[in-house]
Amino acid sequence: MNNAAAFQGGDALSNPDGWRRIMDGNVFGVLNGVQRIGRAMIDRGKSGFIINTGSKQGITSPPGDTAYNVSKAAVKTLTEGLAHTLRNLPSCGLSAHLLIPGFTYTGNAARRLPTRPAAAWSPEQVAERLIQGLERNEFYILCQDNETTRDQDERRILWAAGDLVENRPALSRWHPDYKGAFEAFMKAPRS
Repeated sequence: MNNAAAFQGGDALSNPDGWRRIMDGNVFGVLNGVQRIGRAMIDRGKSGFIINTGSKQGITSPPGDTAYNVSKAAVKTLTEGLAHTLRNLPSCGLSAHLLIPGFTYTGNAARRLPTRPAAAWSPEQVAERLIQGLERNEFYILCQDNETTRDQDERRILWAAGDLVENRPALSRWHPDYKGAFEAFMKAPRS
């Protein structure tokens, strides 16, 4: 399992050192684990899992820490490519999976927030969801938290994809001209 979570890289116009730190840890740390340990697992010839930890922020890209969002989007793409590579290797018994946690109260979070917020999941809840996802052979193991439902997460992901498909402004979910449309989308019956 490749689990890296560095934060506070900054927005697109700031903090080049923070960006390097975020990318080195969150992307290149995961890539190093995939290439070194993953290769050793392949060479061993047994079945197993390679799990990379992404984030919902790498899919929906909320404003704030753009560097973090970019790093987790890279982990998503890296893991998708890894899954494709593994399933096309003859006699490979490994599979890749992307763990997509929501707000999780880890030791890292505790350094910033001394009390666990009601919205956050515990690491144990995320681990339980990971096991469920592996048992179901899910590639995208999407975790909730205590403030969003699975349906809300799915709708937010669909809206983010719709920005591209419908050529809406980037991050339209937070754009004032699309506030009403986003709220209606979240409330509309699913087809």
